[in-house]
Amino acid sequence: MSNSILPALLLLSVFKSMTGADEVLYAQVGETVSLKPPQEYTPSVHYLYWYFGDLELAWRNPHGGSGINDGQDMAKWKDKLSWSGNSLIIKEIPEEQFGTFTCKLPRDKLEKNYKLLKVQVSMNPASPLLPGDRLSLTCEADRPRSSKDEPKIQWLNPQGENVNNNSRHTVTATQQHNGEWTCVVANDNKEKRSTITVTVVDLSPAPDHPLYTSKFQSLTIPCSIPSDVSWEQVKAKGVQGVHWDYLSLGSSHISGDPQRLFSLSLNDTLSWQPDKNRGLTPVSSLMKGNLSLFINKAKVEDRGDYVCTMKFRSGLTLNRMVQVNVLQITSSPGTDLISGQQLNLTCSLGRPLSSDLQLKLIPPKQSHLQPLTSDREPALLNIPEVGTGDGGRWKCELWQRGILLTFVEITLKIEPKLSVWMLIIICSVTVIVLLVLVLVFILCHRRQRKMRHLRHRLCHCKNPKPKGFYRT
Repeated sequence: MSNSILPALLLLSVFKSMTGADEVLYAQVGETVSLKPPQEYTPSVHYLYWYFGDLELAWRNPHGGSGINDGQDMAKWKDKLSWSGNSLIIKEIPEEQFGTFTCKLPRDKLEKNYKLLKVQVSMNPASPLLPGDRLSLTCEADRPRSSKDEPKIQWLNPQGENVNNNSRHTVTATQQHNGEWTCVVANDNKEKRSTITVTVVDLSPAPDHPLYTSKFQSLTIPCSIPSDVSWEQVKAKGVQGVHWDYLSLGSSHISGDPQRLFSLSLNDTLSWQPDKNRGLTPVSSLMKGNLSLFINKAKVEDRGDYVCTMKFRSGLTLNRMVQVNVLQITSSPGTDLISGQQLNLTCSLGRPLSSDLQLKLIPPKQSHLQPLTSDREPALLNIPEVGTGDGGRWKCELWQRGILLTFVEITLKIEPKLSVWMLIIICSVTVIVLLVLVLVFILCHRRQRKMRHLRHRLCHCKNPKPKGFYRT
């Protein structure tokens, strides 16, 4: 019996060496597939033929010639086959062209089968989704008939993280689920990655920290929908309104009365309609989904919370709140001082500092004063008597864990105080001027009296004699 089995085993090994091991490939309907010839293929030596079942598709010869067959049987393959180097390219493969492709090398009597299997990814419900919708992703991969094991499947989220090792993955949709999901099918140490795009209509995340600026500086208050979400998709989900509200510093989010800043007109032409003018303007890229506001020159009155809101007819409300802090520096009694005056400098955000924030008051270079660092709000510097060296540009800086967030500057003008000799000179000049004025007044007064006396000594007779006037 052993003598009969041995020739059969030898024949099987020869057959395997001639046919080669089958290769399994996965693809989605509509994808482009590249079939590479076996390693034994040498372009300058071998004739090469590609078959789909019994149908010959294409050929190459060792003289550099190649071709794609035509004819009635090739009608379904028209414009779908091409050569790229030595590989056969199948463009936009339809459902009926999945199956076994065979590469034949007649010189070596070598045949290799390529089993092209279908992988299909789907989602339910279809995009776009709203936050809170239940999303089910399915990845189905055909199993090779020669294999008893199912292919291994795993799901990668848009951030590239492995979230599931099953063919089906179910989540509650949020903004972080927006993007391209990937199904990875592993078989025979090979992977096939198939993707599906999930669109979630949502507002982009608000900054995870407050925004900081200073007086007279510009600032953008961000709010947007993802760049891959169109306004048509937003409208299709029943958007009812989009608006910006403002809550001043210190007002309650529960009992406070927010000010409506802008409302979005959702007609064919999208446009912002202002409700209250606070010196803010919407950015110009609204059609790209950018809903942000812009402050050209920040004021202390701009401190507060800004809320971007999107409402849907389903009752869902999406909002993003952005906290804005404006740094300012003030001088009391003012910015024009005389040496020796008392000065109070205050650097403030208008709200308590978090534990990781610091305020720094930095004097001009020529000042003898040292910088003041404070972790309390406000930072207050008292100078009993300022000197001329304290004049110039003072800076207030806001720091967070060694990073400068923003700064504001103020310029002080400090004149020197008057000395004793300067006072004596000024008084002397004043006295001299007064004496001169008094002397001029006396001289003028005496001249007027003399003129009046002269006129009294002259008279005009009632009965004048010829030739005019006479002495009495």
